[in-house]
Amino acid sequence: MRFDRGLRRYASVFGAVGLAASAAVASIGSADAAGERGGKREQTGPPRRPGAPMLAVVALAEQRVTIYDAEGKILQAPVSTGAASLETPAGVYSVVQKKAEHHSNIYEDGSMPFMQRITWTGIALHGGVLPGHPASHGCVRMPMEFAQKLFGLTDLGLRVIIVREDIKPSDIRHPLLFKPNAAHNPAAPATQSRPSDRDQGAQRVANDKAPLPGSARYLQALKSIAAAKSQEAAAAASKAGEANAAAAHRAAEVAAAAKALRTAEADVSKADTPVKAAERALQTATSPQRVAQAGQAKEKALAKLAQAQAKLESAKAQSEARVDAAGRARDAAAAAEAAKEDALEAADVAARKMSPVSVFISRKTQRLYVRQGFQPVFEGPIAIRDADKPIGTYVFTALGFNNDGAEVRWSVVSMYKKGNDAKPVRQGQAVRKADAVPADVVGAMAALDRISVPREVRERLSEIVLPGSSLIVSDEGAHIETGKDTDFVVLLSGEPQGGIKSRRREFAARPRGDGSFGFRLF
Repeated sequence: MRFDRGLRRYASVFGAVGLAASAAVASIGSADAAGERGGKREQTGPPRRPGAPMLAVVALAEQRVTIYDAEGKILQAPVSTGAASLETPAGVYSVVQKKAEHHSNIYEDGSMPFMQRITWTGIALHGGVLPGHPASHGCVRMPMEFAQKLFGLTDLGLRVIIVREDIKPSDIRHPLLFKPNAAHNPAAPATQSRPSDRDQGAQRVANDKAPLPGSARYLQALKSIAAAKSQEAAAAASKAGEANAAAAHRAAEVAAAAKALRTAEADVSKADTPVKAAERALQTATSPQRVAQAGQAKEKALAKLAQAQAKLESAKAQSEARVDAAGRARDAAAAAEAAKEDALEAADVAARKMSPVSVFISRKTQRLYVRQGFQPVFEGPIAIRDADKPIGTYVFTALGFNNDGAEVRWSVVSMYKKGNDAKPVRQGQAVRKADAVPADVVGAMAALDRISVPREVRERLSEIVLPGSSLIVSDEGAHIETGKDTDFVVLLSGEPQGGIKSRRREFAARPRGDGSFGFRLF
């Protein structure tokens, strides 16, 4: 299996999702629609600093958004989601773009301040008017002050889950959920020992000194590696620039030498004309005087021709020397460019190792997909027991590490209160203010029980699991919105699709004929 190569092949083009999903923030209490129209927002508790990762849950029935971190709820506010026929689709998203000032290019240049896009085809979180019921064109409108505050706290990649009824994350433990694997520790220090002069005990001592994956030392080691690789890439880029400049200078010298060579060749041709004229004069001379005159003219012409030929030989030698020098400079520039690309790729790989990964398991396609830094890096088949029966949709998030990185703390958000017992929200019904219910942990564990992931895949994923990493399990396939510069977008087909229903087409998985794991861009 070439899993390592797949995970490290693609560089992030949209910016890697940072380890910390947010900066410091004070807790903002909930506010109702009247508060948005001018009332004061009440604080629901003392402010505290959030930790990473952050997660946004938008509840359609309750018309509110709640922001969680690893310790629980930190922010909450009312919202206005899509109106009838323009419903905001329930599903799993992430923030793919942020713009403080944005205007819709679909709906009459509508203002969308503090816009945080979750699909490239028009759904976003942004500030706006809240009439107290669903009224948008599919976006999630938030109170203006809340939208501004949230905009300053989030990063690209913020997970956004839109549910029918409000559900809050619950802690969960299961053997299938990835945990650090010290056997594949990219932050382990290199050893200079050889098997012939170091025994296994010494090797274990060396390994004990390596930071455990997920620990503070581990993350610091990755940061140091990334910084070193970044410096190497900058130095390589500088050398490549100098080499390219030298190659350009040598190329200019070749051009000048070629021009001088052409001039010398023209001078030889010009100097040869009088010689030939003198030779013809000698042949036609009928008197001693004319023979003498023609002979003198020929000698002078031959002298000038010799001078021109000498200059031509010099120009040829100089041209050849400059062509050779230019070739060496060109080769050096090519080598410097190759070294630069290698250094940039190494820096990208080092930065990518600091980014959480997203894993998506689809019952529909019977495949596992991996994205990191908004880029697809791997996919392959998996086995699901009773694959013809629904499994539900669950989002698992790695919140942090216990025991200095030896264990991962996971949470889960289920799309429904219990299994797949879902009834679409009817537009116009009264907005309920019920408290969020805990996620369906029993259903989530039952779903994980049915999944078998190849051991080598689990080992490699365990190597790179970091806070903010996620696992999405769903009956659905990835929506067509899952594309370039996105995380996975998974919509629930049993819920209203709103304006996105015309884009319901999903990408087709293309397994290899031999059933092995393959790598490709989606």
